[in-house]
Amino acid sequence: MEQTNLFYPFLLGGLVTAGLMPAVINYFKRKQLGQITKEKGPTWHGVKSGTPTMGGVSILVGIVFSSILFALLFDYHSGTTLLLSFIFVVYAAIGFVDDYIKVVMKRNLGLTSLQKLMGQIVGAVIFYFGLNQLIDLQTVQLPFGIELDLGIFYILFVLFWMVGFSNATNLTDGIDGLLASTGFLAYGAYTVIAIWQSQYDVALFTLSAMGALLAFFLFNKKPAKIFMGDVGSLALGAGLAGVSIVLNQEWTLLLIGIIFVFETASVMIQVTSMKTRDKRVFKMSPIHHHFELVGWSEWKIVIIFSSITLIASLLVLLTI
Repeated sequence: MEQTNLFYPFLLGGLVTAGLMPAVINYFKRKQLGQITKEKGPTWHGVKSGTPTMGGVSILVGIVFSSILFALLFDYHSGTTLLLSFIFVVYAAIGFVDDYIKVVMKRNLGLTSLQKLMGQIVGAVIFYFGLNQLIDLQTVQLPFGIELDLGIFYILFVLFWMVGFSNATNLTDGIDGLLASTGFLAYGAYTVIAIWQSQYDVALFTLSAMGALLAFFLFNKKPAKIFMGDVGSLALGAGLAGVSIVLNQEWTLLLIGIIFVFETASVMIQVTSMKTRDKRVFKMSPIHHHFELVGWSEWKIVIIFSSITLIASLLVLLTI
């Protein structure tokens, strides 16, 4: 595959997403279907109530259409691009149902935690068996070239990894532009790894994701004209987990996705502290809300968190 061809999925993913955004925004405004701000969030988030959501649909179409189209045009028949697109669609569908219940049916809680978890587990199981048809993976890659052979328990790792990171990106999507920017950088890091490994079928997917996220950021940066919703945030995490598994670079997601890890850890620490000591560790969790409450602007959080993601990604690329 010629290196110059790599620009095309990035460009098309961005153009499709950007092209759909005005129609999606106008539709939700016309139907008066917008984000419902949670009462427990920062008080100044109240101004965001009514902002169109479910913009992740545009990201979904941009990524899946671009990656599959160029897989066909470039004559890739490994099935990897299709598998990654499939799991992205599955997790997007879970998020779509959750968003639909909250936004259209006006039931603010959406799917129950159990319902969402069961859908995520089913999606991860399908991904595992689909992956087994393509490659025989039973080992998890650790730093310094160490491999951990999990044997039949590898499926449990896939479940944990995919469910965990889809929830982690979902938690991260709490302020304007944060997940779009950190997600763009994370998919960018895996694009470099995929090209380095000559796995261009994976690169088609990650490049399409980069283009879609960059286009979405233009509409999602503060002040956001639209939010991505669970339809986007759940799918993006599952996609990253899937890519790290397919590339057999699982451990790298702990660094490349370090912000997602911190966001999740902050919630776990806060909940544990409240239940055991009845005291808060953070002013609010996930941790981006803590920094909001200590006076950081949303732009400052996005810039610093994205910088951390960039530095962590560069460290990974220097060590593989």
